Amino acid sequence: MMLRALYIAALALTLAACNQDQTAATPPPPATLNSGAMGLFCGMNVLEHPGPKGQIITASRIDPFWFTSVRDTVAFTLMPDQPRDIRAIYVSDMGAAPSWEQPGATNWIDARKAFFVIESRRQSGMETDEAVPFGNRAAAEAFVADHGGRVVGFEQIPSAYVLGGEPPAHSEHDPGAHDPARTRTN
Repeated sequence: MMLRALYIAALALTLAACNQDQTAATPPPPATLNSGAMGLFCGMNVLEHPGPKGQIITASRIDPFWFTSVRDTVAFTLMPDQPRDIRAIYVSDMGAAPSWEQPGATNWIDARKAFFVIESRRQSGMETDEAVPFGNRAAAEAFVADHGGRVVGFEQIPSAYVLGGEPPAHSEHDPGAHDPARTRTN
């Protein structure tokens, strides 16, 4: 009888530990964009800028880190001095956004599963090159047809594109130009 009780207790502890691991592995849901969201790098209200937004949820904070652009969101993940305890990275699904000026408060997608258009003629709300996220490839390709650029996954966004250090891929004189030899450098 005592052996059976020990077995049941051990099984319960094992299941509890598995449940904790499962909870830790499940990313938290995205927060709803609201008027209290301030951009981490600029200190400005995220809602005051057009274009896609980002949020990063870490284990060490209750509230997400907010970003006025997706480019800044991706840059955060590449900067060595930023927290490494990232639990989730969410970006605006611009295929589900009401407009460029209103990217939406709840249409978040997992950045690691998104399709990004880089090197397009559209600039972020901070007037820099932007990585425009979409939940599906067809929407991203339609954006490319209208605004130029190319479609890449999260891991294919070149470090230099989000961190700087290379000339812009397009200009007003040649809006569709891009360098196909660019690769992620990290």
